[in-house]
Amino acid sequence: MVKTALVCGAGGFIGSHLVRRLRREGFWVRGVDLKFPEYGDTEADDFVVGDLRRQEVCERIIDRRFDEVYQLAADMGGAGYIFTGEHDADIMHNSATINLNIADLAHKRNIKRVFYSSSACMYPAYNQEDPDNPNCAESSAYPAAPDSEYGWEKLFSERLFLAYNRNFGMENRVARFHNIFGPMGTWDGGKEKAPAAICRKVALAPDNGEIEIWGDGLQTRSFLYIDECLEGVVRLTRSEFEGPVNIGSDEMVTINQLVDIVAAIAGKTLHKNHIPGPQGVRGRNSDNRLIEEKLGWRPSQTLTSGLEQTYEWIERQVRSNHPKAA
Repeated sequence: MVKTALVCGAGGFIGSHLVRRLRREGFWVRGVDLKFPEYGDTEADDFVVGDLRRQEVCERIIDRRFDEVYQLAADMGGAGYIFTGEHDADIMHNSATINLNIADLAHKRNIKRVFYSSSACMYPAYNQEDPDNPNCAESSAYPAAPDSEYGWEKLFSERLFLAYNRNFGMENRVARFHNIFGPMGTWDGGKEKAPAAICRKVALAPDNGEIEIWGDGLQTRSFLYIDECLEGVVRLTRSEFEGPVNIGSDEMVTINQLVDIVAAIAGKTLHKNHIPGPQGVRGRNSDNRLIEEKLGWRPSQTLTSGLEQTYEWIERQVRSNHPKAA
C-alpha cells in the first residue's frame, strides 16, 4: 500500500519543499494552502486551494486517515511583519483558528500523529537580551514571555497539540523552528526573513555601494538551511519523542556578519547603513543538545554553504525582476 501524507501550508516555502521530499520517498501527497507555490509548480498529487480557517475546508481535505500529517500553515513573515504590532490580531486569530481546526479534525478522523511547526519566537524575551549568550534550551520556555503575539500563539498551539496527546491518545509531534531559509522562499514584499532580505539587498547593490540594516547589526541569530530542516522534521515525526524540540542551527552570527558572508559570496565590497527598524530579540541561537540526545541527529551544514545556494537563486530572481541590477 502506498503511504499517504497531508501537508498543510504546502504553498509556502517549507511546505512546498516538504511535498517534494515526501514524493521522492514514494508518498501520495495532498497539499493545501491559500495559494499554489509562488516559485514553481507543486509536486503534490492533489493540491487543494482552500482556507484552513474554515472548518468545512478542513473537513474536505481531512477526508481519510493519512499516514502522516504536517501542519505548517500559519500567518507569518519576517521582522517587518511580526514585530511592528500592526498585524497582531490577524496573526493570532488566523493561526490559532487553523490549529484548532486541524487538531480536532485529525482526532475525529482517528489520525494519530500530526507534526506541528512551532517557532523559536515562543522563547522568553528575558532569556534573549544578551546577544552573545541567549538561552533557547527547550526547558527555558517557562515562565513564558514571548517577544511577540506570533510567539504567544505558537506557544498556545504547542500546548493544544500536546493536550490532544494527553486527553485523546494522539501522538502529535512539536518542533520549534529557528529561521529556516533557502531557495524558493519569499525574498521581497515585506514578509521575507533576514537571509532572503539580505541576499536581495546585496544582489541589488553595486560593488562599493551600501545596504541598509535595521538596528546596529549586532543582534545575533542562527539560520538553518531548508534541507536540514526537512531532515529534522521527518526524523521527529517518525520518532517516539513528542517534543517540543528545537530544529535549527547552532552556528550563531550577528546580522552584520550575515551581511559580510553574503557580500563575500557575491564578490562585493559593501558599506552598511544602520537605520531604525524592527529587530526582535537581541540574541537567539538553537540549542541542539536535546535533539541530539533524543534523535541521535543534529544539523551539520554550514551557514555559508546554504547561503551560497540561496544567494544564487535570489540573484536570479532579482535579475529577472530588475534587469538593470548589478
